[in-house]
Amino acid sequence: MAGNDWINSYLEAILDAGGAAGEISAAAGGGSGVEGASGEKRDKSSLMLRERGRFSPARYFVEEVISGFDETDLYKTWVRTSAMRSPQERNTRLENMSWRIWNLARKKKQIEGEETSRLSKQRREREKARQYAAADFSEDLSEGEKGENSNEPSIHDERTRTRMPRIGSTDAIEAWTSQHKDKKLYIVLISIHGLIRGENMELGRDSDTGGQMSKVLGEQVGSGQPVWPVVIHGHYADAGDSTALLSGALNVPMVFTGHSLGRDKLEQILKQGRQTRDEINATYKIMRRIEAEELCLDASEIIITSTRQEIEQQWGLYDGFDLTMARKLRARIKRGVSCFGRYMPRMIAIPPGMEFSHIAPHDVDLDGEEGNEDGSASPDLPIWADIMRFFSNPRKPMILALARPDPKKNITTLIKAFGEHRELRNLANLTLIMGNRDVIDEMSSTNAAVLTSVLKLIDKYDLYGQVAYPKHHKQSEVPDIYRLAARTKGVFINCAFIEPFGLTLIEAAAYGLPMVATQNGGPVDIHRVLDNGILVDPHNQNEIAEALYKLVSDKHLWAQCRQNGLKNIHQFSWPEHCKNYLSRVGTLKPRHPRWQKNNDATEISEADSPEDSLRDVHDISLNLKLSLDSEKSGSKEGNSNIVRRHLEDAVQKLSGGVNASSVEGLSENGRWPSLRGRKHIIVIAVDSVQDADFLQVVKNIFEASSNGRLSCSVGFVLSTSKSISEIHALLISGGIETSDFDAFICNSGSDLCYPSSSPEDMLSPAELPFMVDLDYHSQIEYRWGGEGLRKTLIRWAAEKNNESGQNVFVEDEECSSTYCISFKVTNTEAASPVKEIRRTMRIQALRCHVLYSHDGSKLNVIPVLASRLQALRYLYIRWGVELSNMTVVVGESGDTDYDGLLGGVHKTIILKGSFNAIPNQVHTARSYSLQDVVSFEKPGLASVEGYGPDNLKSALLQFGILKD
Repeated sequence: MAGNDWINSYLEAILDAGGAAGEISAAAGGGSGVEGASGEKRDKSSLMLRERGRFSPARYFVEEVISGFDETDLYKTWVRTSAMRSPQERNTRLENMSWRIWNLARKKKQIEGEETSRLSKQRREREKARQYAAADFSEDLSEGEKGENSNEPSIHDERTRTRMPRIGSTDAIEAWTSQHKDKKLYIVLISIHGLIRGENMELGRDSDTGGQMSKVLGEQVGSGQPVWPVVIHGHYADAGDSTALLSGALNVPMVFTGHSLGRDKLEQILKQGRQTRDEINATYKIMRRIEAEELCLDASEIIITSTRQEIEQQWGLYDGFDLTMARKLRARIKRGVSCFGRYMPRMIAIPPGMEFSHIAPHDVDLDGEEGNEDGSASPDLPIWADIMRFFSNPRKPMILALARPDPKKNITTLIKAFGEHRELRNLANLTLIMGNRDVIDEMSSTNAAVLTSVLKLIDKYDLYGQVAYPKHHKQSEVPDIYRLAARTKGVFINCAFIEPFGLTLIEAAAYGLPMVATQNGGPVDIHRVLDNGILVDPHNQNEIAEALYKLVSDKHLWAQCRQNGLKNIHQFSWPEHCKNYLSRVGTLKPRHPRWQKNNDATEISEADSPEDSLRDVHDISLNLKLSLDSEKSGSKEGNSNIVRRHLEDAVQKLSGGVNASSVEGLSENGRWPSLRGRKHIIVIAVDSVQDADFLQVVKNIFEASSNGRLSCSVGFVLSTSKSISEIHALLISGGIETSDFDAFICNSGSDLCYPSSSPEDMLSPAELPFMVDLDYHSQIEYRWGGEGLRKTLIRWAAEKNNESGQNVFVEDEECSSTYCISFKVTNTEAASPVKEIRRTMRIQALRCHVLYSHDGSKLNVIPVLASRLQALRYLYIRWGVELSNMTVVVGESGDTDYDGLLGGVHKTIILKGSFNAIPNQVHTARSYSLQDVVSFEKPGLASVEGYGPDNLKSALLQFGILKD
């Protein structure tokens, strides 16, 4: 309902007009009366809206509403009302419509009030986060940390235009790439646009989405051998969510591109005032999309946008991005000063690339008509004839608008601007290409309402012979439409309220058309480069009309704008886009698994391919015993470097003089290499049941497996939020050997350990019989805040404890580790929801996962790339255990990361029953329904009542792990 704030004032005018204009009551509309501007109750009796030949505020009010209000079905009511012959019945309908609009206006005010309160709270939180950051940044702020006056070229800095050399042809990009021909860059693009299905696609295959869903694989660029990607690029939210997971699993840098972001969409709908936040989410599942985009901010090295407007006004709405803090962090990084665990992705505006090689603009004679073969301006193309038939004088300059009939495109304001500017009407024609239509009544209500308003305005201003609005055109005819406008020395206009980018502006410039464009959004960036027209306020029709008149009346200005556009258009070419993109990607620091022997991630030989490196058993980082001392020292000292040094010292002690044979010997005695030989893995991830129930679940799974005939070699992995010391003590108390498991995923997925059955290798009596995978640690430490994050969490916990008047959060040093900061929660009812904690950390540019245990008694904060599910992916990549051959056993509910264990290609067994009922919902991570992200109809999901061995055996038989 943007632009309709006048509704209340008009309604008050109706109410205040009294009998002269027709008094209104709620009775006719089924109401019981409302309060007017003075707050007094109106009479409940229904008085008809009588016009009596005088000015009627009611009639004027309704007529204005149906031409500008965004509730499009009001128009249909208005049409039916106007067609009524009975004045009494017509006025009654007008009265009812007025009350309906008044109720909409009230709802809009209520929603606006709620949003104002929310935004005010958000601003306070952001300001508090900046104060925390300033307190941590103990050094005096440099010029680069003061925001707008940074010496570093910012996204606002005009100097960035000349910072990077431009190229203008395919030959130039080929010359540039020839200099780097020896460097192979395998870039993976994921673009699924909300449609995962690989066949019969409605989305992802047309020109609007760039024809995605390519099946290009690494083998095609690696001479038949797998190639490790140098970067993984996600396009839009769904793909970004998937890319973040894949980037973490492969330890490869992530780049993300997203346009028309979820929060921006949400804000736009809220401004219309017709739906609440909950109603919008129920319709569009938009909160899930927003969380996916927040995750992209957490995991991405670079965020690529088309315009600066996206950075400032769209990404600026997210918790995980703050432009001011981003500048300060970059300045500190350049100075080599600590950022105290804070990270921000780099925002880079790179406009989309287009192909201009097929475009050949015609020369134009400024003193006469455009040069052509016969010297005439006769329409010699079908689409030209279809347009020219509308005009009484087709030789006038053509003002061209190419936009679908959508309220956001602001076409009605353009017609008003044209219709009310007499000089412009006398000098030019107006062409409106508004998509294709057959019957207006068969169009969507929104499009039909806009198109009908267009026709009414043409009639109102008597624009017949001056405005063209053809019903049909082919996509292949669009270039001819641009050519026709240029042939008449016309102007292209885009006066949308906001334009995310403005591809049509670039297309028009390529054909020699100057532009008049909205000053809101992408056209600002386009104009900065092309300098081929005038930017206007889309709400100001006089400004629109004057800009159009200036361009079509001043031949020299028109010619200069045309020439500027043609001269600079190459900066939006596909070669230019590729060069800018590759130059940015080339600056990324390579990341790949440390267990790869070849440090060059862009070129992996046959011997060093991922499959071969899986069989590399010489990695001494696994020959390490995890001690209680080292685990506790990591949490107390809070310094990953100190803990890593302790661990590496232990590695050197244990692995000194180890040769290939001794490592192979370890594979016979130790348990970790057996993962390679497993054909199936059962992952026990039943969360926070009573210890006795948990131990019985484990024993029953073992019993069910042993009672049947195994169809393959089966191994077991235990996945939990508990620390390895807690798990060890629990298993020993239940008489279960740790050697019965192949691996332990602990501390919510921040630690990965393997059991050891070699007592002679223990360093001390306090030694635990486990080996820690340091390679997994090196993979998940990306953007881990370490001690800086820990200090912030301690400060946050102290504030929450002070607010509640009790020690709700208490740091658990014994269960904390280098990559897990753990808290005990003494009162789950007073604990903060996990989404609130996560939001607080994101606002401070601290990247992490926040997880509550199932019963809410434990809070773990772990790296953003760590999780129990990501640990399973690591096992697949590191040891070759296929995810499709894993079966994950979960409860009916679980820890915060529970939903991640349900989806995916692995199989899932859900144990139902009161033994794992959730005691409270305070720790829920989701601002969306579980059904929004998990399909409970997938073939690989089975439910079991209780956890009896017979029921478990049936599920294992169903998945083919056991044979009959």
